[in-house]
Amino acid sequence: MLFPKKAKYRKWQTGRKNTAKLARPETRGVEVSFGSFGLKSMSQARITSNQIESARKVIVRTLGKTGKMWIRIFPDRPYTAKAAEVGMGKGKGDPQGYVTEVRAGRILFEVDGVPDTIAREALRKAGMKMPVKTKIVVR
Repeated sequence: MLFPKKAKYRKWQTGRKNTAKLARPETRGVEVSFGSFGLKSMSQARITSNQIESARKVIVRTLGKTGKMWIRIFPDRPYTAKAAEVGMGKGKGDPQGYVTEVRAGRILFEVDGVPDTIAREALRKAGMKMPVKTKIVVR
């Protein structure tokens, strides 16, 4: 799973919940830069490192040895959770893992080196693992 080598802060604050700002389309990472096909998010969500790893596995398995893939997102934001059946208060919970915030328009994965049908199938399967609506785009 992906996580940062070193973090400046162990726990981050939650962040804003303004849905109007989160619904704005992404401005960075919106072009297919490395491969021929890309998986683009069409909505916003926080994607965990487990979900990224799950999608990576299915892409690699579908592409085989000839294909190459790129992961265009990195989970650098820690999220915390309190243990089950623990009362309110007594501080913030322990870090559970890392997420990345993805807005609409962001390219999540790219693939190259395989025929059109295989690339589309790999990205379709990876899109099923993501908590966002996705679309396959071609360079």
